[in-house]
Amino acid sequence: MYESTTSGGSWIRPLRNAAQRSQVHLVCFPFAGGSAGYFHALAKSLEPDISVLGVQYPGRQDRRHEPLIEDIGRLADEIYEALAPWETQPLALFGHSMGSVVAFEVARRFERENRRAPLALFASGRRAPSCPRDENVHAADDASFIANLRSLGGTDPALLDDDEMRRMILPVIRGDYRAVETYRAPTTQTVLNVPVMAITGDRDPSVTLAEASAWREHTAESFEMAVLTGGHFFIHEHVAEIADCVRRVLLGLRSEDTRPPRVDTASQSRGQS
Repeated sequence: MYESTTSGGSWIRPLRNAAQRSQVHLVCFPFAGGSAGYFHALAKSLEPDISVLGVQYPGRQDRRHEPLIEDIGRLADEIYEALAPWETQPLALFGHSMGSVVAFEVARRFERENRRAPLALFASGRRAPSCPRDENVHAADDASFIANLRSLGGTDPALLDDDEMRRMILPVIRGDYRAVETYRAPTTQTVLNVPVMAITGDRDPSVTLAEASAWREHTAESFEMAVLTGGHFFIHEHVAEIADCVRRVLLGLRSEDTRPPRVDTASQSRGQS
């Protein structure tokens, strides 16, 4: 159970109580079915320089009685408004899988409304908005849907084996899948004035290296790409490497008067499993 913040309502959760001591706040957006608390390990790895604010979507944990939001645009609208109390401090956005798309849309709203732009966007485990796929997993029967979850490896098999737990979690995950599978960027040429770093697993069945690299098309600022060993949930094994990437990018940006020039060739770093 996580307490709501006094700023940002039930949406924004400071993790590990480091928010007031840090130079930068990293806002973390969960994957389908995920929750804010998933990012505690990353928050610990980033202390004390960078604090982590976890986003808690409705329909899960202490927000389980609230209706799901099955539309990425509506979800981004709500989170954008919830982040208003935090924008006096430097913010960066980190999303994994579905969370990358939500973070991208939140960044678009900051720019559209001429509010202080995020320092950077970290898009983890998700192909670029310019690379949509025709997917309909959310409409599959339970057996097929569960098989998909098992293949990605992000859901505890014990939860999927328990009838009662399945009844609790499947509607939430299915709703998130519906949101991200029906999402389409306004145009494939949507470009942010925000540095972007794509992070991907070298064996992720849902993201090719080309699809991850295509995030470069969505920024007019610098772009980097990190390739780590693993499948869709490579982040489980690479918290330290991801924290190093985040720290290097954000503290580098904070130490410069201007942002670095655009990088035309993605730099790929290999982590250890």
